Amino acid sequence: MSRLLEVASLEAFYGRSQALFGVELTIDDGQFVTMLGRNGMGKSTTVKSIAGLLKSRRGSIRMAGQPIDSAPAYRIARAGIGLVPEGRHIFPTLTVRENLVATARHVERPGGAWTLERVYRLFPRLEERARNLGSALSGGEQQMLAIGRALMTNPRLLILDEATEGLAPLIREEIWKCLAELKKTGLAILCIDKNLASQLAIADYHYVMSKGKVVWQGTSAQLSAEADALHAHLSI
Repeated sequence: MSRLLEVASLEAFYGRSQALFGVELTIDDGQFVTMLGRNGMGKSTTVKSIAGLLKSRRGSIRMAGQPIDSAPAYRIARAGIGLVPEGRHIFPTLTVRENLVATARHVERPGGAWTLERVYRLFPRLEERARNLGSALSGGEQQMLAIGRALMTNPRLLILDEATEGLAPLIREEIWKCLAELKKTGLAILCIDKNLASQLAIADYHYVMSKGKVVWQGTSAQLSAEADALHAHLSI
C-alpha cells in the first residue's frame, strides 16, 4: 500500500479559540481508518480541515504527496476526497437522481468507476426512490444518498463524519455492510462514528482524539486489548 493522506502538526482555530493542537494522521491506499473520541474533541474539526471547509492555521495536509491545506474545497474534492458530512446536507429540493448526478465526476479507478447504476446496486432503495425529493426521504435513506453522492465523485478517499448517527439499528447494520463492501473495492475510508464494535470488525487502524490531540493510535487488536484503559476517551 502507498501513503494516500498525510496530516502533520495540524492546528486549527475557530476565531481565537484553538481546536486542534498538532494532529498527526496518515491513511494508506485501501485502508479503513477511524477517528474515535467523545463529542467536542476535534474529530469533525479535523475532517473539516482535511476537506477544506476550515482553513488550518499551521501544519500540513498532503493528498497523494501533493499539498492541499491551502486549496479550496472544490479542488480538494477533485484531488480525490469524497465527504459524507455530519448532518448529510443533501439537496432537499432535488430528486434522489438529481442529487447523485449533480456533482458526479467520472474518473477511472482500479476498482472501477462509480456510476449511477453502480450506486443503485449498492443502495437499491435509492433506485426505488429515484424520483422522490431529498426532503421526502427518511434519515437512513438520506444517509445512503449522501454516501452515494460522495461515491459519484469517484474519490480515492471517502470520509464519513458520524456515519450512522441517529439511524435505526437495521439501517445502521445495512450501512456497515455497505462500508465493508466498499473496503473490499480498495477504497480508502476515514470514518467517525460512536459504534465501536462495528468499526473494530472492519477497520485497519484507529486514532483516539481528546481535546484536539491524538492521544492514542493502533490496530483493532490493540484497541480491543486496551479498551478499558481508553474508556475515558471513547464514546462507548
